[in-house]
Amino acid sequence: MIRSDGYVKVLDFGIAKLTEDFNAPVGTEAPTRPKVETAEGIVIGTASYMSPEQARGLKVDMRADIWSCGAMLYEMLTGQTPFIGGSAADVVAHILDREPAPLARYVKDPPVELQRIVSKALMKNRDERYQTMKDLLLDLKALKQEIEFAAKLERLSAPGEGVVYRTSGAAAESSNTPEMIAADSSTRPVSSAEFIFREIKQHKRGVLVAFSVLLLAAVALGVWYFARRSSSSAQIESIAVLPFINASGNSDVEYLSDGMTESLIDSLSQLPNLSVKARSSVFRYKGKEVEPQQAASELSVQAIVNGRVVQRGDDLTLYLSLVDARNGNQIWGDQYNRKLSDLVGLQNEIARDVSQKLRARLSGADEQKVAKTYTANAEAYQLYLKGRYHVLKLTLSEIQTGISDFQQAIAIDPSYALAYVGLADAYRSALAGDMPPTELLPKAKAAAQKAIEIDDTLADAHAELGFIIFWYDWDWNAAEKQYKRALQLDPNNADTHLFYAHLLSNIGRHAEALAAVKRARELDPLNLRTNALEGQFLIHAGRTDEALARLQKTFEMTPNYYFAHLFAASAYIEKGMFPEAIVEAHKARELSGPTNSHPMGFLGYALGKSGKQAEAREVLAELLKSASERYVSPYNIALIYNGLGDPDKTFAWLERAYEQRDQKIVFLKVEPKWNNLREDPRFQDLMRRVGFEV
Repeated sequence: MIRSDGYVKVLDFGIAKLTEDFNAPVGTEAPTRPKVETAEGIVIGTASYMSPEQARGLKVDMRADIWSCGAMLYEMLTGQTPFIGGSAADVVAHILDREPAPLARYVKDPPVELQRIVSKALMKNRDERYQTMKDLLLDLKALKQEIEFAAKLERLSAPGEGVVYRTSGAAAESSNTPEMIAADSSTRPVSSAEFIFREIKQHKRGVLVAFSVLLLAAVALGVWYFARRSSSSAQIESIAVLPFINASGNSDVEYLSDGMTESLIDSLSQLPNLSVKARSSVFRYKGKEVEPQQAASELSVQAIVNGRVVQRGDDLTLYLSLVDARNGNQIWGDQYNRKLSDLVGLQNEIARDVSQKLRARLSGADEQKVAKTYTANAEAYQLYLKGRYHVLKLTLSEIQTGISDFQQAIAIDPSYALAYVGLADAYRSALAGDMPPTELLPKAKAAAQKAIEIDDTLADAHAELGFIIFWYDWDWNAAEKQYKRALQLDPNNADTHLFYAHLLSNIGRHAEALAAVKRARELDPLNLRTNALEGQFLIHAGRTDEALARLQKTFEMTPNYYFAHLFAASAYIEKGMFPEAIVEAHKARELSGPTNSHPMGFLGYALGKSGKQAEAREVLAELLKSASERYVSPYNIALIYNGLGDPDKTFAWLERAYEQRDQKIVFLKVEPKWNNLREDPRFQDLMRRVGFEV
């Protein structure tokens, strides 16, 4: 606001959403101040100064503030806001659909350049708007100089208007500074305020425009200056650790570069108020040359950590750099030369160094979390890294290699809690290869329980135990308790939110499930498994079209992801689009490998339902032959019999699934492909025994 004497006062600040419990009674005080952020989907603010993206509830950035600055400039020049309506809703509608009236409607002969500046600040497409306040400032300063030059020329052509001339030697020059202007042809100096009002009286339009632009230029300069200062010293709140490069020339030590990357991600994730991109999001860049600023833009983070690992015998060299994504400048870089025997100490050292360079103020407890050591034995730690490396390849042979690595790590250090978590995850992951649940899940459960016994603060251990109880014990309450404990320990763990969503979906709490999986996707947006499973949860919630839309987004990220094709087959079955379902099931089978029977279950079911009985029976015969030689999920065989319209054999194989603790039986309540059997007493009895209410 501008006072009558030209003094500028700031009377209002922007509005941010408090990330606290909005259901709390009004007037209650939070014990600590919550973090503030402007959330996507929330429309809040003063309508007249609201950018189009903010009015739509989209995620906003600094360009929304540039829009608001443009609206303020328009109002300063014309006396009214650029968009007017009878209500806030009308104003928002005009912001979205109309263009502001030209300045010339309210201001006589405004400079053409001023109209361009205002119009550019108010572009509805933020990509066409000024991208930084500095750019707006430069244009305003250039216009200000043009107006001042024109004013000088005007005064030179009319010397009788109170302009005082002075001489310096033989040359004469004119000056229109406040100190050189006289009110009555004398040379007494005047104040800045007097100068402003005298000029307004004598050159109303020109001076008003010049003063408004000058004022906003000063404001813009201040905003840019302080923003520049704060950007160079502000604490970084979001970061991505890109996969470290294995520069050793030996693929056998790839586990080391991958493992050190993952360990640093895990350590930094312990920092409060720091968003760290999950492994699944950053490892899409593995083996690719990408500029830090590009990766930061795609991952929506403020900083990038790059690393390069060189191992030569027992010597290990790590090159590390921290890059500011806002300007591409390196904030910090260092080289670490250590022995492999000091690998544990090195990992802790780099975690501490990076956190300090992020300008994070660590309490003693925070520093302990970041530098937490799960084992002091370098050999056990290397075996753990190897185990993770193999298990994450997600093939049965690699998982079995990983299990062996974890077992060796535990043999060296029986108190290595993190190795027990890795072992539990490996046993559970092996189920994807149609391995017997009774052989794997009890071992997985014992490993997870041992990890918790050693360290009850391991969120991943509680999440693993919750998943195993869900799949094997069919104890929904006990599983939920473990998930809640895991989220209490680490509320930003995307995998835990996903696992919890899986449980909620299968027991029919669809709204909660979709909220949980959405949170998992927000935390880890590029995670293929999360995106695909959200499609499955939408199918089970009866929202098939939305499921296909989510799966299509997954295909856009990676077209050959097995889960996405599997759930697309399921969705097309529910829509009665059997040819499409058959194509997707074939694709899922091709991508998943010969030991996974789940795609064949959907394939045989779709063929049977579409009237291709002979082809369905061929798929069934293949599965039955495999089942005589190795474990095959009885649930999937039952599914094909149901597609063929044979309820007796369907129930016979569902009973086998129950007896063999087939984890897929937890889908009985929500899988719509069983809807034709829900009134059968045999189905209801089976549901009760599994633990579902009928």
